Amino acid sequence: MKRFKDILYVAVAGEASKPALERAVTLAENNQARLTVVGATERITAGIGIPDGGPISAELQTAMVSIETDRLNKLVDPYRKRMDIQTKVLQGTPFLEIIRAVLRDGHDLVIKAPETGDWLDRLIGSDDMHLLRKCPCPVWLIKPQTPKAHRRILAAVDVHDIYPPAELESRRVLNQQVLEIAISLALADFAELHIVHVWDAIGESAMRGVFMSATEQQIKSYVEQNRLRSEECLDRLINEMTCALGEETMGYLKPHKHLVKGQARKEIPVIAKQIDADLVVMGTVARTGLPGFIMGNTAESILNQINCSVFAIKPPDFITPVTLEI
Repeated sequence: MKRFKDILYVAVAGEASKPALERAVTLAENNQARLTVVGATERITAGIGIPDGGPISAELQTAMVSIETDRLNKLVDPYRKRMDIQTKVLQGTPFLEIIRAVLRDGHDLVIKAPETGDWLDRLIGSDDMHLLRKCPCPVWLIKPQTPKAHRRILAAVDVHDIYPPAELESRRVLNQQVLEIAISLALADFAELHIVHVWDAIGESAMRGVFMSATEQQIKSYVEQNRLRSEECLDRLINEMTCALGEETMGYLKPHKHLVKGQARKEIPVIAKQIDADLVVMGTVARTGLPGFIMGNTAESILNQINCSVFAIKPPDFITPVTLEI
């Protein structure tokens, strides 16, 4: 499936960049896509003992850019025989300049390795989490220990049909994008594909409380109705993808379906650990159109618990709060 056409790879320092770069080059080759490799340096400003805009600060900025350019060239040189790779040094706050590069140049995927050795364990507030929250295109964070070919990929979808019409349509498209990407990567790597939807019977605990007189049989019937409704919605999504991609493709993959009762923020990390997933593909925005509501609490909680690579996707109506500098 040729999906991505303009990939931006963000090179972090150290050995962590190499496995992720290999994946970026291979994906670009398979998609016949453009690949740009960028690094970032902070912009020298006044206030650190050097006059802003003076000859010393300009010389220091030039030296920093030269060092980063040399690092990028050494990183990329082994791959230049395989394809044309552009390199660029961004200057400023890294996550802001990465997002501005996406807005300015039309990149449709950002790939990078995580910043720290303990992965997402202490990632809140870092450049990586800023990208997951605010980057308008998908972000693929590739853990350094990820195998060259994925063994098991987990696609997390939300097929609840209780949302307002506009949000329901946005989630429907997002679910399709999650599955399309997970299926494409599973086919490319001959990986197992797992699809999970976490459901709950809203109000079940209240039905068991002192303010209602529901019988146990009524409660069980209500819970079962919710389970069947969730299963029907998940099967409908899978059937839509089967119609779009063909029965042969889905028959080959034989995706494993997980319909789990509980809370998504708890159950998705559990499933990812149980199946030993190499990659989780998921949406990261709950509701759009709400000022400051960049990434849902559920998505953020999941990201802080899983210990594998993440492919994070925004819904089609997402608008980043980051703007290009005038």
